[in-house]
Amino acid sequence: MQILDGKKTSEDIKKEIAVEVQEIKANGGKVPHLAAVIVGTNGASLTYVGSKVRSCEQIGFESTLVSLPEDITEEALLAKINELNTDDNLDGFIVQLPLPKHIDEEKILLAINPEKDVDGFHPTNFGRMALEMETFLPATPYGIMELLERYKVETSGKHTVVIGRSHIVGRPMSILLSRKGYPGDSTVTLVHSRTKNIEEFTKMADIIVTALGVPEFLKGDMVKDGVVIIDVGITRVDDASNPKGYVIKGDVDFASVSPKSSFITPVPGGVGPMTIAMLLKNTLLARKIRARNNQ
Repeated sequence: MQILDGKKTSEDIKKEIAVEVQEIKANGGKVPHLAAVIVGTNGASLTYVGSKVRSCEQIGFESTLVSLPEDITEEALLAKINELNTDDNLDGFIVQLPLPKHIDEEKILLAINPEKDVDGFHPTNFGRMALEMETFLPATPYGIMELLERYKVETSGKHTVVIGRSHIVGRPMSILLSRKGYPGDSTVTLVHSRTKNIEEFTKMADIIVTALGVPEFLKGDMVKDGVVIIDVGITRVDDASNPKGYVIKGDVDFASVSPKSSFITPVPGGVGPMTIAMLLKNTLLARKIRARNNQ
């Protein structure tokens, strides 16, 4: 059993990006600039955005944090997005989710210029991904693909089961792993909360990607020997014995599944750190595309 170490791999990627940024600077070019928009004071969102800003500083990117009040109107938020869309100094930006209930998330995400959508959520970018064209891949699935590639996990001809059908992880993951080339060429089954007898599918799977959000859902008796496990789940579970009052659990019961696995991602320290690294990689791509278009 080998751990797919997202923490180490993400640091490797950041170092590689930092080298590219130094080369851009040395050649008199403009360094990538990423902005993050956060609405309100959601604790998890603030932590996540803070981590993104620190990562930008670490690798030499410019970064801007746009902090907006919880009660901002939808119209005012759309106006701010339009401002970022037309800011030539900015290569890419993300709007941190979730947004307050009075704001239509879909309307906000659709308003983002696809050329600056480094989260890869815009339908234009999703469509380009499905057509195997150059685009910004959704950061979490992109990070998973990078882990599989860097650890040389065989995907061609394998049966992959993706648990969860969200637009952010499950659906794009099913598309990416079935695309031509490596990592890809996999036969993909997408299962979800309405699928009957999920274990019938997981027991046959060579690779399982689970993004269900149900702590320790996947048990050892639901998988076969040699399976590759990618655990995207991250849920806070109350635990009075922990100084923080909670522990972070993935979708996988690590104790029973890991002995049967050939590769497995831990939680935390697996897929999570890769998401930020790939967001930075998308921002670097945005800068390169803008530089290319301005020649």
